[in-house]
Amino acid sequence: MAKVLVIRLSAFGDVAMLVPVVYSAAQAYPDSRFIVLTRKLFEPLFNSLARNIETMTFDSQKEHKGILGLLKLKTRIKKRNFTHIADTHDVIRTKIIRSPLLGFPQIKTAHIDKGRSDKKKLIQSKDTSQPLISTTERYKQVFQELGFDFGITFKNLFEGKQANYSILGDWRPKGTKRRIGIAPFARHEGKIYPLEKMEKAVEMLSSNPDSQLFLFGGSNKEKRILKKWAETYPNTICTVGKLFLQEELLLIHSLDALVSMDSANMHLASLVETPVISIWGATHPSFGFYGFGQDLENAVQIDLECRPCSVYGNKPCARKDYACMNWIEPTTIVEHIEAVLKATKEN
Repeated sequence: MAKVLVIRLSAFGDVAMLVPVVYSAAQAYPDSRFIVLTRKLFEPLFNSLARNIETMTFDSQKEHKGILGLLKLKTRIKKRNFTHIADTHDVIRTKIIRSPLLGFPQIKTAHIDKGRSDKKKLIQSKDTSQPLISTTERYKQVFQELGFDFGITFKNLFEGKQANYSILGDWRPKGTKRRIGIAPFARHEGKIYPLEKMEKAVEMLSSNPDSQLFLFGGSNKEKRILKKWAETYPNTICTVGKLFLQEELLLIHSLDALVSMDSANMHLASLVETPVISIWGATHPSFGFYGFGQDLENAVQIDLECRPCSVYGNKPCARKDYACMNWIEPTTIVEHIEAVLKATKEN
């Protein structure tokens, strides 16, 4: 029986994209065990995913901080007698963990090819006509290198389970309200639609009494902004700080559509088969980070000769005006939402 350590420590969206692959591998090899090493925050993504999937937690702030912490983790891993290591992260920390020089000469290992040179070429050429392979496919290749061959069979975190919306309380689905999620933030400025424009979209959507809007964010700063929007516009709720991850996934699952940047929220929605209207600026879906199972027609973006300029959206705008985002009108966002809602209703 194979016992596979699957490593992905961060970031949120990247860990979420691993879920379909680990699930599919576990289904194809029911007699093998797959143990995902990740941060405690991400554990709910894998809990109850399949009977032969479990997690180990990584704590970079305390228990596993620095080289001594990694060696401590290495010793703990060695005691588990793994037969394979699938490194789907490939950073210094994970290189140390999988290194045969530190005690794993007998374990078969493989690591992800992130396609850095191909992504660099795409930025230089601006030719997005030939998309790079998806991150999900790159993860799958790691497993294939270890000898695990399978197709992606994952559909939905709630597949085969009864979604208990009652735990959402007053936020549970009621009547025929159109449930729309808005997740306006991302880690880097190049991936964030201007907030004044997004607020305008919220204003337009909330004016429809048949709509109910749920605002998603994380930091205290984001909470202050979204709380103000919720207080200003009718039929609008700020969810920040009020849900555990399991509950947030359930809430997203209950939505008819979610508006998101190129961010973790797009990937969380993808795990529960909620249609996403994603907004793209400095980055581009052709890098391979598009939401699993999402319709590319729902990507909102404009063609500019300078796009894409960054893989992660962390580079300053060479034009100084972030035209890639600023030139997208709020009405365009609303029109895409309405189109998705209409398609969902017809289906």
